[in-house]
Amino acid sequence: QVRLVESGGGLVQPGGSLRLSCAASGFTFSYFAMNWYRQAPGKERELVARISLAGTIYVDSVKGRFTISRDNAKNTVYLQMNSLKPEDTAVYYCNAWRSTAEYWGQGTQVTVSS
Repeated sequence: QVRLVESGGGLVQPGGSLRLSCAASGFTFSYFAMNWYRQAPGKERELVARISLAGTIYVDSVKGRFTISRDNAKNTVYLQMNSLKPEDTAVYYCNAWRSTAEYWGQGTQVTVSS
């Protein structure tokens, strides 16, 4: 059974930090590109960061603030989020992708507010 379980979300003040984790099981983790998406209320889901054999990519709005990483031995992908802004408030989703399959986690809420 494929599972992607996100954790680490919560409420944080502007300028603060959070580290999201996504624990994967039920598939060969190292074969997949791993992504973090987010969806704010009333907005479309957007790709925040990706890590794959080709390297890492980030949406412009988080460059220099967020860092994606993965530990293939632990089947886990991380998103370190620093200098958080109110506009980072969203549900963050973990995604595993390859050309033949795609999996989603259930999401974790991140709220940036004073």
